[in-house]
Amino acid sequence: MSLWLVRAGSHGEYEKKFIEEGRIYLTWEKLDDDLSKVKTRQDVHDLLAKVYPNDKPNTIRNWVGQVWSFAKEMNRGDWVVLPSKLKRASIYFAEITGPYVFDSKADQPYHHYRTVKWFATDVPRSIFDQDILYSFGAFLTVCRIERNDAEARIHEIAGKGWKLTPNSKVGSPKEKPDVDTDLDLLGRAQIAKTINQKFKGHGLARLVDAILRAQGYTTYISPEGPDKGIDILASPGPLGFGNPRICVQVKSSDVPVDSPTLNQLIGSMQNVQADQGLLVSWGGFKSSIDKEIPAQFFRVRLWGQDDLIDELLANYDKLDEDLRTDIPLKRIWTVADIEDDMR
Repeated sequence: MSLWLVRAGSHGEYEKKFIEEGRIYLTWEKLDDDLSKVKTRQDVHDLLAKVYPNDKPNTIRNWVGQVWSFAKEMNRGDWVVLPSKLKRASIYFAEITGPYVFDSKADQPYHHYRTVKWFATDVPRSIFDQDILYSFGAFLTVCRIERNDAEARIHEIAGKGWKLTPNSKVGSPKEKPDVDTDLDLLGRAQIAKTINQKFKGHGLARLVDAILRAQGYTTYISPEGPDKGIDILASPGPLGFGNPRICVQVKSSDVPVDSPTLNQLIGSMQNVQADQGLLVSWGGFKSSIDKEIPAQFFRVRLWGQDDLIDELLANYDKLDEDLRTDIPLKRIWTVADIEDDMR
């Protein structure tokens, strides 16, 4: 049994189709030949060179291994890892349930697929050790994950309900990512892990409060303990008498929140005469809340883990010095076009 990394487009544009249809696709545009007919890697190389005559030789060589793996090496029972681009803090897991299939009548780029069963969705990146995240961060669209006994360790975590245990193996802090690793995703994963470690429980409300103050709001943060659905009150102006008046509820659990939590926030908004509400959930939101977004668009905003990290980065320079000490960050620049050659 193997563990495979797959991606659903450079921006997650195929992700919804993968999940809803229970399939993984080999999303190479213009590749409309039946790959079951190729016998060797050289056959794949020759085919790709014919379909993509203007691409670099190194690019073609890089694609050969990915196409060959998808068509010839994946097997029923293997696990698939899909790092989400739409929910950057989440990872999806599936089991391959069918063989390689070529559908000549399908639209581009959906000619090649395998059926899968998604058995774990919205698994937080923050529960995985850094060395495993390096593997998840590979730019390749299809590759086998083998380093550092990753497969056995992921099976162990899955068997314990996707929870880290005190005995979980930790990757070497000296280990570095490969050159073809998505450093942006890895950086966000490190930030998420730091927040998870240093801002548990009521501490996450303290972080949200600091971000709101950096945005120019005057805030009141409830003391630790029962809050009756109100963690923070915020409004603009030096005394906090401006509009909009915002009621904030913060959930630090890794478990996605459901509609009752949203309803509790809306009730709290009415109790304190708030104009709008902000629901922050580190574990994300269940589909029942997603369905409420249009109805509550002018009243409530939702921040998941990704949104919170976005707001942290956007306002980092304005945060209090003690909080920046808790989350020490530095800005780096790197070449951004590597993904073009990785597909």
